Parts: sequence; C-alpha cells; structure tokens
Amino acid sequence: MNIVVCIKQVPDTTDVRIDPKTNTLIREGVASILNPFDAYALEEAVQIKERLGGTVTALSMGPPQAEAVLREAISLGADQGILISDKEFAGADTLATSYTLSRAIAKVGEVDLILTGKQAIDGDTAQVGPGIAVHLDLPQIIFVRKIREIDAGKVVAERMTEEGYEVVESSLPLLLSVVKDINVPRLPSLRGKMLAKKVEIPVWTAADLETDPDRIGLKGSPTWVDKIFTPPAKSGGDIFTGEPQEVVEAFYKKAEENQLFS
Repeated sequence: MNIVVCIKQVPDTTDVRIDPKTNTLIREGVASILNPFDAYALEEAVQIKERLGGTVTALSMGPPQAEAVLREAISLGADQGILISDKEFAGADTLATSYTLSRAIAKVGEVDLILTGKQAIDGDTAQVGPGIAVHLDLPQIIFVRKIREIDAGKVVAERMTEEGYEVVESSLPLLLSVVKDINVPRLPSLRGKMLAKKVEIPVWTAADLETDPDRIGLKGSPTWVDKIFTPPAKSGGDIFTGEPQEVVEAFYKKAEENQLFS
C-alpha cells in the first residue's frame, strides 16, 4: 500500500511572535517543531505499512528549513521525504496550500491512502486535509480516532463527532485526517536517525509540479490576514469587600454608573 503523509513544520507554541507590520509569524530565530497532529498521522501510516507492506512518503510544503521535519519523519519510519518549496508558494492560504499539495501528491503517482493531522497548531483551520481531497476528487473521512479495518479495497474508520463517533466505510484511494486519540507516536530509533541524516531530500518547485500560477501563493489565495495581534494583558478592575449585602449593593451601583444595565 502506497501512503502519503502531509506534515508541516510549525513554530514552537511557547515561542510564537508576530510581526506587527506584516501580520505574519516571525519564524527567524524561532524554534520549530513537527506539527503535533501530523505526528499521529505519520505514526498511523507507519503502523499500516508494518501490517500491510508498501511505502510511506512524507510531504511538506514550506521554506528550505522545513527539510528538518522530513528527516524527522524518516527517522520515525517514513521511507522518503519530499519538500515542496518555492518562493512562488509564499503567502498561500489554505485553498492555495491544499491545491499545491494535491499537485505534489499527483506527481508522487499511484497513491492508495493520504493521511493528515486534524489541523496545524499555528493556524487551527483544519481545512488543508479536506481541501486536498476535494482537489483530487477523492472521498475523505475526517477527525478519525480509530481505523477498524483496512485492506487493499476499503477502510472502515471511526470519526469523532460532537455527540460521540460514527463508523464510516469508504473505498480506496482515500484521504483521512486523524486526531490524537488514534495512537501514541513512537520515538525515533538509532537506525532511523542515522538513515535520516544520510538520505537525500528532493525539492519540488512550482515548475516541477506544473501548477497553475493563478492558483498558488498569494495570487491564488482569496483570503488573507488583515490584522493579527496579541491581546494586551488586562489590568485593574474593582474589588468589592464586606458583607454580602454590601458587596451586592456596591456592585450594582458600579454597574449602573458604567451603564451595564439597560
């Protein structure tokens, strides 16, 4: 079974800074990590490969330094990693990103299963995985917490809902987005780390993917960030002390002064 896993390099959430002029994340000098939800997708792909055979290809779209998460993926059991990187991809929203990744998956060739994490922790949109499926005209099962059955012809999976979960069956090829309940990601082996250091990571550009220039990067993005900022810490406030009746009367008086009651 040929499996593709889409992974992303994201800023460490303990060290996120925003450029007030460009309204974009400051990535220079900021520690980056493999998107945690993608780690679950990668682990599930490797487990499926171990049971059924086949290959796992990790794809990541990002700047040159995103090569690091592809090497991490190989150390964790992926067979190969491919970096999708080009200045033409800069500024892509989720629509342009999912289109670009879909072109890369098409270039990979015959793919039976595509796995993604539920969402990326730097954007939290949960749109890229489903978008890839739409671009490739494939069925999808999102928010998967367990794969009950998988073979060369079909997948039976449990997908989370607000009320509980549903059991869904689909034919292959298929896209699955997974949640953290699905497994416990492994740690890299020494052999995996050594292999990851030596392996060559190919870089595919817009020309390699034969993308439509009007559908990639900022030009292909119908949405953009108008403003983003960290809310200032709140300070001050009124503290009412005394007997309960006194506190209630003081609060009510303050509320009336501030016209909180209509």
